[in-house]
Amino acid sequence: MTHPYHPLGFTGSRLAQGYWRLAEWGMTDQELVRFIEQSIEAGITTVDHADIYGDYQCESLFGKALALKPSLRDQLQIITKCGITLPSQHRPEINCHRYDHSTQHIIDSVDASLKSLNVDSLDMLLLHRPSPLMDADHVFEAFEHLYTVGKVQHFGASNFTPQQFDLLQSRLDMPLMVNQVELSPLQLKHFEDGTLEHAQQHAITPMAWSPFAGGDLFRLEGINPTLHKALTDLAEAHGASLDQIAIAWLLRHPSGIVPVLGSGRIERVQSACAAQNIHLNDDEWFKVWIASTGHPVP
Repeated sequence: MTHPYHPLGFTGSRLAQGYWRLAEWGMTDQELVRFIEQSIEAGITTVDHADIYGDYQCESLFGKALALKPSLRDQLQIITKCGITLPSQHRPEINCHRYDHSTQHIIDSVDASLKSLNVDSLDMLLLHRPSPLMDADHVFEAFEHLYTVGKVQHFGASNFTPQQFDLLQSRLDMPLMVNQVELSPLQLKHFEDGTLEHAQQHAITPMAWSPFAGGDLFRLEGINPTLHKALTDLAEAHGASLDQIAIAWLLRHPSGIVPVLGSGRIERVQSACAAQNIHLNDDEWFKVWIASTGHPVP
């Protein structure tokens, strides 16, 4: 049975494909076109980028693939992020690794991303990290301009607390639709700090970066043996792989978590998509939770 899904905020595919390691994949432009096509065939149409990924090069690599087959654009929901500055030979004007949420920086970042991605507009723009110097009014000015001129259709944030998210939302007429945070059976912080309750309350789609905890879920030395056994037992019970169980565990949550995959191997992408057919019951879900926390629920 396909896992039931009722999107709360941004409407895209049930899983997203992240391209933060694209520069490491070593694909030719044509190979990347085929990877995008196969991902779409597997059901993934939402793609996740950021201006800084790959030393500011991943968006351009993706844009070269789109230039080879422009018809792919209409099949995708393109998300990118901005707000982090990194010193780079590709950005000689940047002197400091910091955050910049100024009106002009956001607008300039979007213009650069549109050029790199070879598209006219973004489906979603996220502020990549919260900044202690964020002026919500300045962000509002940037978002209003980008929306009015048709360069960005929707907006959201990444790694924001509910309070930071609400501050930004208080300045905007349009709803912020996504909060992208780290979520996995190894990273429970945002299950416990109100982030996912906040998402349900305000119809925000939580996107999960690093759903496999940077690969630690697949390394026995990366997690505690009890959690590894819980995941392994579930994998055997469902005739599934560990990565499928990890994805199914996230999909089970009522907030509508959208896992962001990071693999450049289409077999891994297809395997993750098949996790939508695995439905964990409450007992199974809590066995993973208890194994991860290391203690019974109160």
